Amino acid sequence: MDKDRIKGSVKQAGGAVKEAAGKLTGDAKLQAEGKAEKVEGKVQNAVGGMKDKIRAATR
Repeated sequence: MDKDRIKGSVKQAGGAVKEAAGKLTGDAKLQAEGKAEKVEGKVQNAVGGMKDKIRAATR
């Protein structure tokens, strides 16, 4: 498993926590930051998945 997939998953989870905290506290900025982190995490996870597929194909 590529390290980008792991980091992306962690970033997604952290973003979800931030987003939820923003919703609970009514902090729109924190909520937006959480959403942005979730998106970044999804992209990073996808990049890691592509790297894994490339590695598997070249073996």
